[in-house]
Amino acid sequence: MSTPRFLDLPPGVRRIDVPTALGPIAALHAMPTAGGTDRQTAVLVPGYTGSKEDFIALLQTLAQAGRSVLAIDMPGQYESPGPKDPESYTREGLGRAVTEVVRALDEGPVHLLGHSFGGLVTREAVLANEAPLLSFTLMSSGPSAISGLRAVDAQRLKTALEASPTRERLREVWDEYLEAPARSSGISDEIHAFLRARMLANDPHGLVRMADVILSAPDRSAELAQVDLPKLVIYGEDDDAWPTEVQADMAQRVGARRVVIPGACHSPNVEAPETTASALTRFWHDAETPARTS
Repeated sequence: MSTPRFLDLPPGVRRIDVPTALGPIAALHAMPTAGGTDRQTAVLVPGYTGSKEDFIALLQTLAQAGRSVLAIDMPGQYESPGPKDPESYTREGLGRAVTEVVRALDEGPVHLLGHSFGGLVTREAVLANEAPLLSFTLMSSGPSAISGLRAVDAQRLKTALEASPTRERLREVWDEYLEAPARSSGISDEIHAFLRARMLANDPHGLVRMADVILSAPDRSAELAQVDLPKLVIYGEDDDAWPTEVQADMAQRVGARRVVIPGACHSPNVEAPETTASALTRFWHDAETPARTS
């Protein structure tokens, strides 16, 4: 999971709910503190066990370029209510939710970004071709199911919850598996309390089904390559989730621009926010040129 380094909302950022056909979606909405929004809106989607707060360090800088920026919780994540229908947590179901957010904004084509697991979800929205999009960014995400230690973590959480996906069991899982690593990571008491509250607010059924997705997602790069959108693959030079060479190969196969963030690992949005925001703004500005939007 991404661990934000601070929680205070910067100037121009506020907490909102986006009403959609599938229910309310919690979001952080950033606007420029000076000047108007003459650029197109961006929508940022977090990873597995993540939330909109993962993008706090990016929001003000991205908005100051002259655009509205929304970072969301997916359904069942943190402050977005969890649907009762288990199909809501499939790749297709979560992709549909992202589509509904974009539609609900009714602000014309948007720049869509998915971080990690969020990349697999937003890819579904792109391929469904039911939302007005101007560009697509995969941040620290891969072409298919995750592997290695991140897969082990997802499988462990799934195994611990699937026999009894209840709030009580989720609290036990935190105490048994997650409390000690969080305490030993050197984070502040405030961030520790947030991580615990966020995990316990997740829908337990959703966590199990989302784990299924991240452990079994197929490679749809060939289909994505056929989508006529500007694409960006961006990741930290030391990413420890999908191997960097896998992400580089994916970028080539889908016809995407590739940016590697120095000094960052799996969460460049947290580890190198200014460099990441600069790369995103440059890509989004280029996607808005008349040659691409006419």
